[in-house]
Amino acid sequence: MTKKTWRVGVAGLGTVGGGLLQFLAERPDFAPAGDRAVVTAVSARNKTRARPVDISTLAWFDDPVALAASPDVDLFVELIGGSDGPAKAAVETALKAGKPVVTANKALIAVHGAELAALAEAQGVPLLFEAAVMGGTPAVKMLREAMVGDDVVSVAGILNGTCNFILTEMEKTGRSFADVLREAQGLGYAEADPTTDVGGFDAGHKISILAALAFGCAPNFEAAEIEGISDVELLDIKLAKDLGYRIKLVASAAKTDDGVAVKVHPSLTPLYHPLAQAGGALNALFIEGKRIGRIFIQGPGAGAGPTAAAVAADIADVMTRAVRPVFQAPAGALAPFIAIDPARAVGKAYLRIMAKDQPGVIAAISETLAECGVSIDSFLQKPVEGAGGVPIVLVTHATPESNLLDAISRIEKLQTVLERPRLLRVARI
Repeated sequence: MTKKTWRVGVAGLGTVGGGLLQFLAERPDFAPAGDRAVVTAVSARNKTRARPVDISTLAWFDDPVALAASPDVDLFVELIGGSDGPAKAAVETALKAGKPVVTANKALIAVHGAELAALAEAQGVPLLFEAAVMGGTPAVKMLREAMVGDDVVSVAGILNGTCNFILTEMEKTGRSFADVLREAQGLGYAEADPTTDVGGFDAGHKISILAALAFGCAPNFEAAEIEGISDVELLDIKLAKDLGYRIKLVASAAKTDDGVAVKVHPSLTPLYHPLAQAGGALNALFIEGKRIGRIFIQGPGAGAGPTAAAVAADIADVMTRAVRPVFQAPAGALAPFIAIDPARAVGKAYLRIMAKDQPGVIAAISETLAECGVSIDSFLQKPVEGAGGVPIVLVTHATPESNLLDAISRIEKLQTVLERPRLLRVARI
């Protein structure tokens, strides 16, 4: 086969875009297939911003859609971000023009993945997004390629490095969420507006994509059950550790006879578990298949080098000219997964109840839990200085979440209880 030089257009020249330009300038012939990849045109919001590579010799486009449509571009790389707007319009334009697309945009794929897959497959061109999940750690390829000979039962892991850094530092240093968040922003781990990260939405986008790949369905971000870490208190981190757990933001997707449960929650993980031991800004993921069993991968989930490496790996795949569905099935066969009613979910939970220090409190709480069908697995009562009451902490046996919510509502009304009990899930990993 004749070797080809691919003219690459890159939209978005932030951390990842700059890393990609630098890599391809140094190693245009990196791909095993033997073709070359050369960036010939770029688009970004600011043409004069200082960058790690010289872009003065590249064609400049103010409009990423015009870049995607340019006849002088063979392969379009989208690194703008956002589920709609210029990113979506540019990707659609490139696909309609019959150009392969590589993107790191998890929001775009999580929200519009099914329609973009249909467009790509109708044009017979690849749409690849390895860098959208876990940066340079190959979670997407693991599910789309390595696991096709198995039936995936569940995926679960830590998919947001910002939240993992914050929770790790809170435990390590004893500082509050707000204090550590400011540090994360100063280090560049968190944006000025950190809502997407700390609100759990970034992890929600990623687990929606992994669920689609794992179970052969369309991404369905709107059906994901999402809770972030902004309400996690240092008190809960300390008490959970006393019970033998560490709090992590765990994103999970599991398939049952009733449908698919896609969740993002701050969750208790046993101290000995690999997810509990993944600290700092690391990402980590378990994949469980019926035949293979459990696979564990861990690595950096962001950064110029790792994420640009994942984009480059997708560019190399384009050069092989392989044809496969965007997800695990042709786009026409994809259907949104059926979400399980959260109230029907069954699992263990952590309850922290702030109560007055007086006789009969524990008896009243235990009686209320029993009336709601909630049984106690482990229990801790530990006075904490400055807590404003006595924290009573318990971990339940597996029980329907509807029972837990009923118990919480009743316990909150007890005269000896000072505030609504704090609920955290125990990760099923």
